[in-house]
Amino acid sequence: MESPGEPGGSGADYRPRIADRLLASRLHSMAAVVIEGPRACGKTATARQQARSEVLFDTDLAARRLAGLSPDLVLDGPEPRLLDEWQTVSDLWNHIRRECDDGRRSGRFILTGSAVPADDATRHSGAGRISRVAMRPMTLFESGHSTGAVSLGDLLKSESIAVTVDDLHLLELIELTSRGGWPGILRDDIDTALQFSRGYVSEITRVDLADGNGRRRDPARMASLLRSLARNTATEASLATLAADAGEEHSLHVDTVSGYLRVFERLFVVEDLPAWSVRLRSRTRLRRSAKRHFVDPSLAVAALRAGPQRLLADLSLFGFLFESLVIRDLRVYADAHGGEVCHYRDESGLEVDAIVEAGHGNWIGCEVKLGGPQAIDAAARSLLKLAERVDTSVVGTPAKLAVITAGGKYAYDRADGVAVVPIAALGP
Repeated sequence: MESPGEPGGSGADYRPRIADRLLASRLHSMAAVVIEGPRACGKTATARQQARSEVLFDTDLAARRLAGLSPDLVLDGPEPRLLDEWQTVSDLWNHIRRECDDGRRSGRFILTGSAVPADDATRHSGAGRISRVAMRPMTLFESGHSTGAVSLGDLLKSESIAVTVDDLHLLELIELTSRGGWPGILRDDIDTALQFSRGYVSEITRVDLADGNGRRRDPARMASLLRSLARNTATEASLATLAADAGEEHSLHVDTVSGYLRVFERLFVVEDLPAWSVRLRSRTRLRRSAKRHFVDPSLAVAALRAGPQRLLADLSLFGFLFESLVIRDLRVYADAHGGEVCHYRDESGLEVDAIVEAGHGNWIGCEVKLGGPQAIDAAARSLLKLAERVDTSVVGTPAKLAVITAGGKYAYDRADGVAVVPIAALGP
């Protein structure tokens, strides 16, 4: 699948990414860095900002052939050397690893990849030499639709919040969710953006990733599963639920759903949100199911063949997609602080949409709400209940509890200490 031209391959049009700093830091200490993420999220453009030479394996057939005959020649060049879509060349990883061992110096290679190799040997053979940077589509801060006046770093430091916000209107936010964070269509109109996402989803069902068992995949059934995932975005839908839901169009077995999900994961199309593992003060038990999310909510919109007008008429559906948008952005912002994002749910029914842990007992809890004052009040009550239930002697008290809203002209701390943060103010 061809991706659109990404802004900033060589300079003036490049919009800085949060991954820029992570990449520079890793190159300073490691021999090679792998940038992993979905196709068209901007990996190549970001790598080019710091690379001094490049090989583009997905478009250069001669380079792929040469890599099979004499990999040392392909790896030779000014460093850092960009090896784009490296996973398309069999056994290249082992040659890179040996080069990193032999050179014993940092900043040698930048590898970009839009799919995890089937055997996934890379997970076990690059320790101490090769680091990884996850890259996702642009956040609202990166695309210029959030001021970043309230940073995740401020929340993790328990800073007080009092900021005026340039409010995003509901239809504008719906369009941003439908458009997604794809750099190559940042300046295109919404109809072009929708066509891109629909084409992206269509190609996902046709991609050929061998699973080693010789099984053929049915594009129609894969498309049905993508629609089922879209309808169940930001829920804990089980494999059986997804199979039954998709089965209304095409019969799917649970094992088939599991296999297809592995394909989507290898393509960085879906990225489930794990449940928070934390000790509680009470005997209440935690639920362990992950929440279903696409790497970008625009893919869910595309899978449903929806658009801004349909989402405006179905705010219940948009509420789930908005939650997915916030999770996308929080994951990127958390990466900048060495953090991780999870969700919380216990057997009593108490749920919190996002927990950001940044290590050393430093964490915040976030609820995501479309609605106004009543919804914010309910979200604040859930967050305060969470703070009462966790065993703070183990995990520490929350640095901040925050309700992330779709709109609003102010970011502020409530009298109960819970922060209210419009998405248009949130940043890294």
